[in-house]
Amino acid sequence: MNRFTALAVTSLALALGLATGPAAAGAAATGNGTAASDTTRSARASYSCSPGYFCIYSDWNGGGTRCQWSDKQRANTADDCSFIQRGQNVRSVWNATGHRVQYYTRTNYNSRVGSTPAGSGGNLQGDYQIRSFKPQ
Repeated sequence: MNRFTALAVTSLALALGLATGPAAAGAAATGNGTAASDTTRSARASYSCSPGYFCIYSDWNGGGTRCQWSDKQRANTADDCSFIQRGQNVRSVWNATGHRVQYYTRTNYNSRVGSTPAGSGGNLQGDYQIRSFKPQ
């Protein structure tokens, strides 16, 4: 990705985040909570991930090929994930488990790169593979 494209994507993400933040915060502050829960529901709807599973995707926003696991941990995701086997990077994740999942760029839980809390997910940097994961 060239610098201009990366800058444009970052700027767009920042603008969208700032545009939706105050509305959700305002609804939560009034005790309504509707906007915040609608935002969470909308985000989850764009990620097709079964309850109890940890899902990774080959494209942004839960698009592309999905690999999912109900196991609490996996020492090598390439064992049964086709896009990892083809050398593609992970662009987004969704954690539909009941626990935080931390993930690694190498097998057997080496080179921790990040984690995602239960019931959430989103886009990643997109320039690495998740080769193993486990609960935090």
